[in-house]
Amino acid sequence: MSAWSEPDVFYAQLATFHATTAALITESGTGKILLVKPVYKDVWAWPGGYLHAGEYPHDGCARGLEEELGLRITPGRLLLVDFAPPAEHRRRALISLLFDCGDLPRDAPIRLQQSELSVWAFFTADEATERLPATEHHRATAALHARRNNSTAYLPGSSSER
Repeated sequence: MSAWSEPDVFYAQLATFHATTAALITESGTGKILLVKPVYKDVWAWPGGYLHAGEYPHDGCARGLEEELGLRITPGRLLLVDFAPPAEHRRRALISLLFDCGDLPRDAPIRLQQSELSVWAFFTADEATERLPATEHHRATAALHARRNNSTAYLPGSSSER
């Protein structure tokens, strides 16, 4: 057991990380997954983004949906926690949280944040997997499984290259 440390010393030794939130939104009646196409990437993504300093994850998810899609959705249950250690392009570890944000009709009034996103679409789980970065292929299946089974998936160290 280590000796007591001054708070500044103690906290300086703790892990630091970035955190992201994302939303599993499915199309009413089909169960297809909503993905978005960022203007700055060649691959599709989950709607969501990085948390701001001091922001609660569910609030960050709701903010991201309103900013990116013009949708006011209250995030539901946490479906997935994904951990990625630091990588060459990212000096800190990354913890990603995926929330169940329910079903959406195909004709929902989505308003894209055009400075960030070029298009949105609904995809089957297999189609979504094909479009997501390889480091996130496991998420669609794990999130849908967690939703069906009223559980939360933990994917430790599965996305090291994000």
